[in-house]
Amino acid sequence: MFANSYIAGSPDLEGAQAVKILIAGGFGAGKTTLVSAVSEIKPLRTEERLSELGAAVDDLTGVGGKTTTTVALDFGRITISSDVVLYLFGTPGQDRFWFMWKEMSVGALGAVVLADTRRLGDCFGALDFFESRNIPFIVAVNCFDGADIYEEDEVRQALDIGAHVPVQQCDARDRRSSKQVLVRLLEYLMATAMAHQRYR
Repeated sequence: MFANSYIAGSPDLEGAQAVKILIAGGFGAGKTTLVSAVSEIKPLRTEERLSELGAAVDDLTGVGGKTTTTVALDFGRITISSDVVLYLFGTPGQDRFWFMWKEMSVGALGAVVLADTRRLGDCFGALDFFESRNIPFIVAVNCFDGADIYEEDEVRQALDIGAHVPVQQCDARDRRSSKQVLVRLLEYLMATAMAHQRYR
């Protein structure tokens, strides 16, 4: 409904298919950065400064320079073609905000799970969430400055995900790199849909 209201208010997008995509992952993985980098509109951001109380709850190991956190969602839009418009919903990363994920996932066709190799275990919750709801997803490894770089198979093994799930390295700060992640997800969604049709 949220995405449809934006189409209704955008005459140049009338007739385009709205595709809802979730951008998920652990705390500090780069979700807000990716949505901001790729969105063609000014993104909606619900960031608040980290407080001393929050610092006592949130594990800041590996993300010591982080000063803000998403408390509701991030929202952006990118037009892929005259027929397809992606509406991006960035989820909050902390466990205490996960009650919002169920509502946000309604109508989502797919998801990007951002992984930070410095805190790889932080994305297990997102992987479990999408697997349990049969929402197709890919893993995008956000290559932070100074972080170790691992091969696709190493990441796949560490996360214990199937060989069919795409894994791609990216720089969430870079628009082109972030756009490639979304293109990879769309290709995966189309391939998955075609495979289901063949086996009906």
